[in-house]
Amino acid sequence: MTTVVRRNPNHGWLPFFFNDMYRDECKAVASSTIPAINVKETVGEYCVEVAAAGMTKDDFAVNVNDDNDLVITMEKKNESKDENREARYLRREFSYSKFSQTLVLPDDVNKEKIEAKAENGVLSVVLPKLSEKDVLKRQRAIAIV
Repeated sequence: MTTVVRRNPNHGWLPFFFNDMYRDECKAVASSTIPAINVKETVGEYCVEVAAAGMTKDDFAVNVNDDNDLVITMEKKNESKDENREARYLRREFSYSKFSQTLVLPDDVNKEKIEAKAENGVLSVVLPKLSEKDVLKRQRAIAIV
């Protein structure tokens, strides 16, 4: 069976070609991005690296939530303004990326001294470790009644 499609003769074939080429199924796959994350450990610290090309420090938020988990969020809106009045868009899509990752922090992380920096499309979060003495101080014995 053939589907009848009404086409506006003033627009030609090109807009319909782009609409067919960029179906909704293709857009969903193409616009979903999950940044790669590395977590490494040294003697004195943990380091979380998030690869997010094109992002700046203003696109990230890093915090420790009420459950003492590390929460890294990223949000980027790409809106371009085109002042060229002679051209017309055949298809224009705005880009929006949002990402959130929650990581459970080990007990030996000094939460007051966590630092983060964004450089060359990589967010690095440094999680300094507490000394063994400080970890033992934080533990408390619970009396059994």
